[in-house]
Amino acid sequence: MWHAAFLLLVASLSVSLARPRLQPLSSVMVNYINKFNTTWKAGHNFRNVDYSYVQRLCGTKLKGPKLPVLVQYTGSLKLPKQFDAREHWPNCPTLKEIRDQGSCGSCWAFGAAEAISDRVCIHSNAKVSVEISSEDLLTCCESCGFGCNGGYPSAAWDFWTKEGLVSGGLFDSHVGCRPYTIPPCEHHVNGSRPSCTGEGGDTPQCINECEAGYTPSYKQDKHFGKTSYSVLSNEQEIQSEIYKNGPVEGAFSVYEDFLMYKTGVYQHVSGSAVGGHAIKILGWGEENGVPYWLCANSWNTDWGDNGFFKILRGSDHCGIESEVVAGIPN
Repeated sequence: MWHAAFLLLVASLSVSLARPRLQPLSSVMVNYINKFNTTWKAGHNFRNVDYSYVQRLCGTKLKGPKLPVLVQYTGSLKLPKQFDAREHWPNCPTLKEIRDQGSCGSCWAFGAAEAISDRVCIHSNAKVSVEISSEDLLTCCESCGFGCNGGYPSAAWDFWTKEGLVSGGLFDSHVGCRPYTIPPCEHHVNGSRPSCTGEGGDTPQCINECEAGYTPSYKQDKHFGKTSYSVLSNEQEIQSEIYKNGPVEGAFSVYEDFLMYKTGVYQHVSGSAVGGHAIKILGWGEENGVPYWLCANSWNTDWGDNGFFKILRGSDHCGIESEVVAGIPN
């Protein structure tokens, strides 16, 4: 018995040793992943960026404080095999939007602001269409963590119910009360945006007023959540939550190969852990028999599949089903 266990250990060690340590973001890694002929294709999303920049993008503190779990009775709900919130609620434009967090570890705030924006529209039957401000959440939520140096998605949703969030669109959009003030940077060599560095500035200031020319006032512009909660780490519970109430915020461990994702259903093949990352989950389906979650990232539309990606569903891959949070608008 002991002998068999020892052989198993040796075998597993030799497999892990056989996996080469590849230079992250390199063509060698792209080719290595694609040679595996797995469920997804790799390519170059970041061509002229420091590795420290992509590390900074992963600004979610995993296994942080939890919100109370909302357990739903899902027995009678007939869930479809495929579901895409963008098609299910076509009159809510934020569902299709991809944001850009710039050189700031604000993914925890983006995933929340994106899903909250969608839910405000969904729960008002498309009467209220608003871009909830990532900036307001990033800069004013002291209980959420460390601003651009990372935060907790659960605290972001809790802040929405207690303090409310104003409106605010993308960088330089002049949409809403507090648009995002951190510029997008250039992931590719030949683009027009400034280059991406790992330094990233400090977290912007919390300013309790809207940009010039915007009405109503900051206080009047606040949108509040009625409740916020954790969703059980269970595939059907997460599906039911999205199906009934709209997109949720999820968080997972990013590995170096995820940075190279282009199409297909992502599952970890190669590379070390980069950090925790929060995203919006807006649907599910199957591709060539492989179950997936459909997610929106906040790394601009030139990353991945026009800013979106699919990740293996049903086995808590990279922790994708472990940290799902949501809430209901007031």
